[in-house]
Amino acid sequence: MKLFLMIGAILAGLSVAAGAFASHALKERLTERMLEIFETGAKYQMYHALALILVAILLSRAETGQTFLTAAGTAFITGIVIFSGSLYGLSLSGIKILGAITPLGGVAFLVGWGCLAIAAWGMK
Repeated sequence: MKLFLMIGAILAGLSVAAGAFASHALKERLTERMLEIFETGAKYQMYHALALILVAILLSRAETGQTFLTAAGTAFITGIVIFSGSLYGLSLSGIKILGAITPLGGVAFLVGWGCLAIAAWGMK
């Protein structure tokens, strides 16, 4: 629980930094499309960092469903690394194959949301 809260806060802060970096340092260096791709990575990182913080809060209060909450948190972290990381890499390097990895991160996000739903179903 504490680890998810800490990682979520760090990833949320890094998302803000990434967005600012894109707006200021990358605006003149990337094409509009590559800048959009980078910003998509930052947005999804923030959404899922906040979801990870929610998971941490729920874990601190949950009497049941801890296994699915832990799986959700792990999936959100995995999704951020793969989804957002591949978009950052693609936009900064232009290596197109990184775009093929991005959907795996999207699947991890979906797994996370599914596990969160299952955990919620079992809560009192």
